[in-house]
Amino acid sequence: MLLIRSGRAGDSLPALACLAVLLLFLAAPLATLGLQAFAPEGRPTLQVFAGYLSSPGLTRSLANTALLAAGVVLVVLPLAFVTAFALERSRIPLKGVLQAIASAPLLIPSLLPALALVYLCGRQGLLTPLFGGKTIYGAQGVLVADAIAAFPHALIILRTALSAADGRLYEQARLLGAGSWRSVWRITLPGARHGLVSAAVVVFSLTIADVGAPKVVGGDFDVLALDIYKAVLGRQDFPTGAAAALFLLLPSILAVVVERLAARRQAALISARATAYTPRPDVGRDLGLGIVCALVAAVILAVFLVCQWAALVRLWPYDLSLSFGSYQLDNFDGGGWSAVLDSVVLGLIVAVLGTGLAFLGAYAAERTSAPPHLRLALAAAALTPAAVPGLALGLAYVLFFNEPANPLHLIYGSFAALVVVTVVHFYTVAHLTLVSALKSLDPEFEAAARALGRGRLAVIGKVIAPLAAPSLVEVAVYLFVGATTTVSAVVFLYPPDVKLASVAVLNMDDAGDVAPAAAMGMLIVYANLIARGLGLAARGLLMRSRG
Repeated sequence: MLLIRSGRAGDSLPALACLAVLLLFLAAPLATLGLQAFAPEGRPTLQVFAGYLSSPGLTRSLANTALLAAGVVLVVLPLAFVTAFALERSRIPLKGVLQAIASAPLLIPSLLPALALVYLCGRQGLLTPLFGGKTIYGAQGVLVADAIAAFPHALIILRTALSAADGRLYEQARLLGAGSWRSVWRITLPGARHGLVSAAVVVFSLTIADVGAPKVVGGDFDVLALDIYKAVLGRQDFPTGAAAALFLLLPSILAVVVERLAARRQAALISARATAYTPRPDVGRDLGLGIVCALVAAVILAVFLVCQWAALVRLWPYDLSLSFGSYQLDNFDGGGWSAVLDSVVLGLIVAVLGTGLAFLGAYAAERTSAPPHLRLALAAAALTPAAVPGLALGLAYVLFFNEPANPLHLIYGSFAALVVVTVVHFYTVAHLTLVSALKSLDPEFEAAARALGRGRLAVIGKVIAPLAAPSLVEVAVYLFVGATTTVSAVVFLYPPDVKLASVAVLNMDDAGDVAPAAAMGMLIVYANLIARGLGLAARGLLMRSRG
């Protein structure tokens, strides 16, 4: 009996450890954010909210944020669905090239598309004369920039949804005389319902939390994210910033709840007797899908090419001769080359620590016999970061760690705070990825090890971790890319002696150094391309060694 209790206690330790980390570095800061809004001086009051609600710009910011998020969802969702359908359900050529181009915006800070729009359709833009001198500044510019940044996130989700298909359903529909379009409406769309809802939630959440595009091309188009940015960095008004952050947090939580409800209603698409779906030849379908995908790829490539060109010309648009002057980053405000180095170091540390924490949480959720209530609490905590916008999380960290009475006050204003907030910000996707990987492993490994007298650590080190290694590499690359591209989560936290490249792009654009900002952004792209290439090579080696 003692052994059984001891084993159960051991099973609970990984879950307790991961849950403790998430409670300390997620729940506690968010509670502090709420206290700052509802009790800024230690006693409950609605004065802060009343003042914010009575501000003349709130109604405009709320309406703009809602309209912007809805507009981006309406633009991105159809384009991402068509592109995902082309990649998974058609016979168009060059699928690998298209996939690489469509996923490329994942490697860049969200404000780099906004910089490209400035060069294309700004006051001295390359395409501005074609539009009668009308510029991109305003709601239309923010919508286009956010749509480009959010597109690959929706594409990944919808590709996953469309990759699961039972070929028997389509064959039966064809035998009953249903055409391609009717099959899409009656089989494909209902089967992808959860994927569509999930993609809409992700795009919505990314859009309302983005501060880069509204700041670069928004003009007088105010949104909630900018309200927080201006309140904290502009006026040092933390109570108002906290109130605005809670307004930003509520729709994100609601969106995640909607996504979870949709997930519960989603039926299984693949049964034990399912057959693989193979697209039939259809020239008209493939031609139409190919044209849409070519246009999508052209827009994404234009962002990269324009930013690269702008970083190489001497003085846009007056002297278009090539020069590396914009890459002499130490001559401009923003942190210089040390910002690139700091971002790479941050990415490496986050990749290692974040992958370790996500593996611990996933292992606790899937490979232990922890009590159901503990696993449920861990699952809820693991999903919470997905509902917290980066700006709200960053501000919560400022308020929590800046309190002198807090024993963790010592990490405020340090590199450690940047590491912790970034790991927490991107934790949900890392956790869910590794949960999926560990679900696919035989649950009898641990039982066999116990029968042979081997401990849990031996099983993890010699069996579980090696088999999950490709997914661990994938998560590490994801966290590295997230750490080097995020702006919202770290913009309030970086200390004076640390400069991050993603934030430097924002600051350099503020200072009018747009070409160096584009150069800094492209350096982030280069670093992430290298990381992605190394990750693919490592995954390939691991898969071949397993084969």
